[in-house]
Amino acid sequence: MTADNETNICPFDFSEALEFDPVLADLMDRDAPTRIRLPYGDADAWLITGFDAVKQVTTDHRLSRAAIIGHDYPRLTPEPIVSPESINVMDPPHSSRVRQLASQAFTQQQVDGMRSRIIWLADVLLDKMEEDGSPADLVQYLSNPLPQHTILDLLGVEQEDWPKMQESVRQLLVVGAGNKEAAASAKADLTAYFAKLVEQRRTSPGKDLISAMAAARDGEDQLDDRELAVMALTLTLSGQDTATCQISDIAYLLLTRPELMEHLRRRPESLTDVLQEMLRHIPFRKGIGIPRVALEDVELDGVQIRAGEFVHVSYLTANRDPKRFPDSHVLDPDRPYQPHMTFGWGGHRCIAVPLAMAEMEVAIGRLLKRFPGLRLAVPPEEVRWDTETIRRFPLELPVAW
Repeated sequence: MTADNETNICPFDFSEALEFDPVLADLMDRDAPTRIRLPYGDADAWLITGFDAVKQVTTDHRLSRAAIIGHDYPRLTPEPIVSPESINVMDPPHSSRVRQLASQAFTQQQVDGMRSRIIWLADVLLDKMEEDGSPADLVQYLSNPLPQHTILDLLGVEQEDWPKMQESVRQLLVVGAGNKEAAASAKADLTAYFAKLVEQRRTSPGKDLISAMAAARDGEDQLDDRELAVMALTLTLSGQDTATCQISDIAYLLLTRPELMEHLRRRPESLTDVLQEMLRHIPFRKGIGIPRVALEDVELDGVQIRAGEFVHVSYLTANRDPKRFPDSHVLDPDRPYQPHMTFGWGGHRCIAVPLAMAEMEVAIGRLLKRFPGLRLAVPPEEVRWDTETIRRFPLELPVAW
């Protein structure tokens, strides 16, 4: 794993169920920033693993995401996933403005108003699963379609366009080198689609999220058409990325750890807290996400990072930092809640967290209520896992009841 110059070659391609990547575990145990080389990009990067150090990186104005634009930055995918205009690669104060405007559509009050719609979408899917009978693939019936349908429904995308959108998103998340052209084409298609939708909502607003974000104001300020289209694309990606994988991953944990399932059946009121602990524990992606660039020399966790160098953080290792979470590798349903980094931190924490949590609460809550005898229909070792994208999730989850 280590080259002569002390740069660690990190493919971050570990895909064995929900086991923790041993390469990440080794880097985390060093308890100091290390140099890493990723599959794509023309430079090495520093990797930051501890909770407090990751927190510092995500809130330090000297470390910029915007500065990666125009560089062949170190990453896991052949084509950069983010658009240059995306909020994910903006720095404050510009990102603060866009976040403040867009987040008006995702307040807890707004999401509480959406919950009945999410419950309806979940029940339609579970009705179909029950009707088709046991055994059934939970990924196909629930965890794939629910977040996809929810975000596309809330954005006001016509139902006939859903399959096309879902395929474009899938293309964008594949990691193979041969996928570069298809991924670039998928990103262009999605951006053009949302640009057209934004134009329509400007002239005839509805009750959808694009209309809500278009109506958001901070004094005279509002999001322009391009910002709205890119925000819709970002939400579509994250709406189908995090929540989709997490519903499958959470269901897998419940199906393979009977004590967790029993805990939730005995204490259904603890659902949100147990979900938070599972979200902390699950390695929901491979390795790392979007890097930052040091705008000046920065002292970080005992290491001198030079201006112009790339810095990656691992939210996965931060979530397992024993200084913050005692017995950090243990999944403890009674662990007192402490904020974790599964949804990011600081200026790039996901603005749609209330929506993602609502989807997971509804999906898991309705599933356990409606199927009291739910069990895995195959031995755990026969469950097939994704190996082609940056995410960690089961491709199929056969269940019986």
